[in-house]
Amino acid sequence: MDQPEAIGRRAVKTEKLAFLASDTEEAQQALDQLSTRYGNVPPKEADVIVALGGDGLMLQTLHAYMGTGKPIYGMNRGSVGFLMNEYREDDLPERLQEADITPIHPLCMEVVDQAGYGHVARAINEVSMLRQTSQAARLKISVDDRVRLEELICDGVLVATPAGSTAYNLSAHGPILPISAQLLALTPISAFRPRRWRGALLPNHAKVDIEVLDPHKRPVSATADHTEIRHVAKVSIHEDSNVEGLMMFDSDHGWDERILTEMFRY
Repeated sequence: MDQPEAIGRRAVKTEKLAFLASDTEEAQQALDQLSTRYGNVPPKEADVIVALGGDGLMLQTLHAYMGTGKPIYGMNRGSVGFLMNEYREDDLPERLQEADITPIHPLCMEVVDQAGYGHVARAINEVSMLRQTSQAARLKISVDDRVRLEELICDGVLVATPAGSTAYNLSAHGPILPISAQLLALTPISAFRPRRWRGALLPNHAKVDIEVLDPHKRPVSATADHTEIRHVAKVSIHEDSNVEGLMMFDSDHGWDERILTEMFRY
């Protein structure tokens, strides 16, 4: 059995910082202030990339620099910031040196649409499939080439990573996963039949195949984070262990603490 990847402190240079910001006034002000104070180099030259905004910007930045080996540290200047650290201007290089680094692997979504064309996209949070019309979707779900559900009638279904388990997955009543868990959450969205099916926890090496039954009458879209493919016929989802992104969290409020806080929220 594979061992969990190491999560913790690593030696990180902090001499060259690249700041990226969302378009909000709050984020742009932070960009000006931090760039003046610490300098701002192009991301390709940076030791650390600092993302200023919300979770959406963090996901975009992770996608853009996945596989480059550059750690990304987010500071919350947006409306949602579960993936972000608290915004503070002081002592930023020291915070970065003390931060914990969490390696993550994206999901790979392989789609065949109704016209027979193939599409590939990656997701850090989740791959979701949703009905496109007023009629519920009819889906057949297989795990590692074995059919597990002959027919799921629902609004949709999603496969979430631990990093994405607190996002759409949580809103759909899926389980929260610790970041080091070698698991994926398979979660139905408004399941009608079987009504009592609440989803499944899968090992992260599992391959999930979802076939759309009656795709012309009941069309379905598939989305990997921000990439949407419409009128899909079948989707295959697996973790891409060959690609790695690096997220940084303050050591006094790391991912495990955030997960525990969310679990006990009422």
